[in-house]
Amino acid sequence: MEETKTILGFQLSPINRRRLGNFRANRRGYWSLWIFLILFLATLFAEFIANDRPALVKYDGAYYLPIFYDYPETTFGGFLQTTTEYADPEVEEMIEEKGWIIWPLIRFSYDTVNYRLNVPAPAPPSSENILGTDDQGRDVAARLIYGFRISVLFGLSLTIVSSVIGVMAGAVQGYFGGLTDLLFQRFIEIWSGLPMLYLLIILASIVEPNFWWLLGIMLLFSWMALVGVVRAEFLRTRNFDYVLAARALGVGDRTIMTRHILPNAMIATITFLPFILNGSITTLTALDFLGFGLPPGSPSLGELLNQGKANLHAPWLGLSGFFTLAIMLTLLIFIGEAVRDAFDPRKVFK
Repeated sequence: MEETKTILGFQLSPINRRRLGNFRANRRGYWSLWIFLILFLATLFAEFIANDRPALVKYDGAYYLPIFYDYPETTFGGFLQTTTEYADPEVEEMIEEKGWIIWPLIRFSYDTVNYRLNVPAPAPPSSENILGTDDQGRDVAARLIYGFRISVLFGLSLTIVSSVIGVMAGAVQGYFGGLTDLLFQRFIEIWSGLPMLYLLIILASIVEPNFWWLLGIMLLFSWMALVGVVRAEFLRTRNFDYVLAARALGVGDRTIMTRHILPNAMIATITFLPFILNGSITTLTALDFLGFGLPPGSPSLGELLNQGKANLHAPWLGLSGFFTLAIMLTLLIFIGEAVRDAFDPRKVFK
């Protein structure tokens, strides 16, 4: 009998070792996962990459962290009690007389307007704005970094919560069957027929949308993605001999569902997750493009694409948004293909 193998402190059974080997054998998906993780982890620290505040300031022997705290100008020898404008040349000069400044790679945040442009906005790429500016003079590279982060976080949040609800609903339908399954199916048919876009447009005219508001509204319609898959697996498995034996021994329905049937249903669920994440990101981008997504001014890939459509004479806007979105979605598709191969029992890595 094969023994379990320990990897990074985790005990892997032979079947999980085979799945991990199948995933690694798909080189395209394996390296896509690493590239996506590197990009996502980097954008999690976007404030240290693109910001109009220094990452660290030393002045008169003391250290300051402007990224996390607001300091009045009097802290650095100025006269104003308001928050320090670190991009002001006079403030920079005052600080450097008694210390030094460490700036992020990009000295603009997603909402920072560059007032030093020599041409009307949108300005083309330059040494100061490597991907140019949008029609409001904001740095495109900074908005892409923050937009990538908020898109992935939104997609992950929506995917995880909707998957949990969908798995629970599909499990109840498939396990109990009968009238429960019939009523649930009729409800899903009616609910899925509601026009989500029209409802969002109506609600957007009543309430100003934000991250959590959008997440809640889209969750009302996205939880049905996995119901059919999980329901079919529970319908197939509930009459297996080991399930019937567990019932005969008096094991409760909840224990049977979670311990004996759910692990089999999770295989198909995990395979679908990267594609559901892809759809969640695409939906947010489409809503932002139409103007019914995140509040105006938020770093958004869809809003950048909309600017590209409205400013055809500034191709860097549309191209930047397009390539960022295309790379992100392509990586997720490749990861999804590798996950599908990993759980395919017909594939055996060599």
